[in-house]
Amino acid sequence: MPATPDIQAMRSAAREIRKQAVRMSHRSHATHLGSSLSCADVLAAAYWGVLRLNPQAPDDPERDRFILSKGHAAAALFATLALRGFFPVEDLERYASPGCHMEEHPSPKAAPGVEAATGSLGHGLPIGTGMALAARIAGRPSRVFVLMGDGEQNEGSVWEAAMFAGGQRLANLCAVIDCNRWQATGRSGEILALEPLADKWRSFGWDAVEVDGHDVGALATAMAATPGESGRPLAIVARTVKGKGVSFMEDDNNWHYRVPNDDELARALGELEGA
Repeated sequence: MPATPDIQAMRSAAREIRKQAVRMSHRSHATHLGSSLSCADVLAAAYWGVLRLNPQAPDDPERDRFILSKGHAAAALFATLALRGFFPVEDLERYASPGCHMEEHPSPKAAPGVEAATGSLGHGLPIGTGMALAARIAGRPSRVFVLMGDGEQNEGSVWEAAMFAGGQRLANLCAVIDCNRWQATGRSGEILALEPLADKWRSFGWDAVEVDGHDVGALATAMAATPGESGRPLAIVARTVKGKGVSFMEDDNNWHYRVPNDDELARALGELEGA
């Protein structure tokens, strides 16, 4: 990562990710826009402030890995990779169109920089745990970052992987939980008892911190602490707002499945341009 992460560059990247995601949803009639907007700052902090990688060498064996376990936010991931230089930004215009390799959930090798097929929730952390263990066995400096949703914490496979990673003391593994307080059918905390979420992760042998999930500086600082001196994996509980950045989408779960019409597209881009 840069010696001193550029806060303005990360904020600018997050704004561009959101603009691209809104355009992609409108153009392709693809859903899950609210979920893409809530994690844009996490992606910006990771790709512009933390990850050790080279877009011209996406398969470098010593690279850091980033897994978007909440694969329904694929628009934000593809926008991030394009803006970071993994492939031309113009390719985003074909997102979720017939025959396009970039689908509404990432598939294997869907684009340079995509590390795993995700979207069937609960799979990203087990995959990331395996990658972190493999890197340690091979003696590589690679770190693994996994971004999950708070609703995804309902999956038993998440906690099986958490228990294994904690027991193996995989200090090169970091889980970021996008806590936007919504999942498909309602408030996350009303469907299952998630809180106190950070304490749950600590009880599984992880370090855990809570941050403002829209503060790119705080996110970059927290993620960059991997690996920490404790020798334990790190969980970052990022408190976010679903639909962040577009006033009429914020904290409105209708945008889990809604697609912006022409007028809403113009309004959303106008707000993001002025942010």
